[in-house]
Amino acid sequence: MKTGRGAEWAKLFRIVTLVFSISIFTYWFIKKSAIGIVKDSVALQVINKLPQTIDFYVITLDDSDKNGTFDTKHIGKVRPEYYRTEYLKMDKSDEYWIVGYLGKKNLVYFSQHSVPNKNIDQIIEVQNYINQSFKLSNNAKKQVEAYNYENTKLGIWVSLDFLLLFLNLALLVRRKK
Repeated sequence: MKTGRGAEWAKLFRIVTLVFSISIFTYWFIKKSAIGIVKDSVALQVINKLPQTIDFYVITLDDSDKNGTFDTKHIGKVRPEYYRTEYLKMDKSDEYWIVGYLGKKNLVYFSQHSVPNKNIDQIIEVQNYINQSFKLSNNAKKQVEAYNYENTKLGIWVSLDFLLLFLNLALLVRRKK
């Protein structure tokens, strides 16, 4: 369809598709980049008192169903004597786990915490390398691996979608000689 009425419809379809795709990606990017302050959430402050940078994850347990659904969040790498704040939506949960990694695979910290009062913010100081429960920490390790796998898969799809979007945009605006 290089000429005629079909070419005009094809170009219009590409323009509509590009505008729709760009708006969807803009919405998704703003939603992912927004600060995670949630109404009626519990603020969790993790303070690293250890001499190395630790990569922390928080896992909240959903108590409303019997399957034990987990919600995993990456807090980030926390340097020594620094802290990171995360806001947890604890409306369906009374418990969270903190998992700390030194490097990619070396789990050095695991602790289990309950939230008896959801009106009081939580402050956790990580002062030693502990593993409170090997059984739960193995479960947490699987959750973190699944979380990282899903993020890697999502990153690949987003990169390929952006490449396709860029190619369509470049082919649409190029000038024929």
